[in-house]
Amino acid sequence: MKSHETLTLIEQITRNDGSSYYEIANMVQNGRAEKAAMKGLIKEVRIIQLNIPRSSSVIKYEQYVNEHFTMPGEDFDEFPEWTKTPEIQKVVDQILHENHVA
Repeated sequence: MKSHETLTLIEQITRNDGSSYYEIANMVQNGRAEKAAMKGLIKEVRIIQLNIPRSSSVIKYEQYVNEHFTMPGEDFDEFPEWTKTPEIQKVVDQILHENHVA
């Protein structure tokens, strides 16, 4: 089943091993990450920027996410990290650059 998410924010997720990464997400996904942190599945999540501009890069990443991933339900016991192809990682890096995060 495909998702139909609109991505509107940048968050930083810290894994339990202390390493971290940036993700382009929305408030619902951020809520899932907050719950994952409370369950100990990740160390923490914090919003870096709200209401990011809807650039062509954001639209491209949004299409990728909606094609390849589904939103976890409210009762989950793992927090999967979205895998990115090298091409899609470049798109994410461009979004971070556009928003002065990288």
